[in-house]
Amino acid sequence: MLMKRIVLFFVVIVWSFISTAQDVHFSQMRFSPFTVNPGLAGLEGKIQGIVNYRSQWNSVAAPFTTLGASFDMRFEPFRRDGGYLAGGINFFHDVAGDLNMTTSNVNLNLAYHLPINSESTIGLGMQAGYAQRGLGSSDGLWESQYNGSTFDQAIASGESFQSMNFGHIDAAAGVVYNYNSLSNNSFNSGGFRLSAGLSVFHINRPSYSFITGGEDDLHMRYSGFVRGAFNLGDSKWQMLPGAYYQQQGGHREIYAGSYFQYTINGGSQRTGFKQNFSIAYGAYYRLGDAFVNKLLVNFAEYSIGMAYDLNVSSLTQASRGRGGIEFMLRYNLTEMRTTRARIN
Repeated sequence: MLMKRIVLFFVVIVWSFISTAQDVHFSQMRFSPFTVNPGLAGLEGKIQGIVNYRSQWNSVAAPFTTLGASFDMRFEPFRRDGGYLAGGINFFHDVAGDLNMTTSNVNLNLAYHLPINSESTIGLGMQAGYAQRGLGSSDGLWESQYNGSTFDQAIASGESFQSMNFGHIDAAAGVVYNYNSLSNNSFNSGGFRLSAGLSVFHINRPSYSFITGGEDDLHMRYSGFVRGAFNLGDSKWQMLPGAYYQQQGGHREIYAGSYFQYTINGGSQRTGFKQNFSIAYGAYYRLGDAFVNKLLVNFAEYSIGMAYDLNVSSLTQASRGRGGIEFMLRYNLTEMRTTRARIN
């Protein structure tokens, strides 16, 4: 058992370090907009601020932790007869494993949303920023140090590091379509909201290797999503489904599921004296990797979310099913109050 855990630890650390790099991601993708599509800037309301925290692989080795934050706003009010400009900024800091490999990224986002008709818009977004990657230690375990039964650090690894820290410019772009008939009449149980988008990250293919002579250019990441919100008849229940697809190099992620939301207090659209209060449970599946359970609480302009990944991949033997835990806090100021039309 110990030997299996050592091998699995080695696979996790070295694979994340020298293989084709993969971007950080959060299980609460609905609340991590700029890791999904730059065109999402300004789509959810007048002002939106989000903080994310994720910790995973605690049961395998030193935990991988990720802290993220984003802020976006509309620079001009939404008008049915004209488009609006929006912008935002996002940040994340990721620390991986015993080597304390860090990845930090700060991006500026700019988007323009143009109405197609009274219920639909199409938006184009761009993202540009700076990323830095660092290595806290080079004393890792390497394939060349495996003697057939265990890892022997007295054996030379043969690895040569050109730098323990480096940075690079990064760029991305995306397009988003949004349909919303809920905001026109919040009492219309037949109304719904649908958003869909396509984006590409790392358009400039920056170098991403610590190794001297390494040719690990960061692969472009292609991302697509479809998500929605609709009321279930005349009840206080709403369904918020979502599906996400990402491809980066030889790695692919398919992630889908839905929140089921119950409105405890619908809020007051005219006076604002009565605040919206709802709670939701989400069930999602990341293909070949994890079942994700989510809890979401909305009160007025604030939302608090939690997600827990139950690992079902080949690492289950070492992780014992424990993938990761994640927390989210959001402030979202919309331009008009709704009762049960608010999407989360």
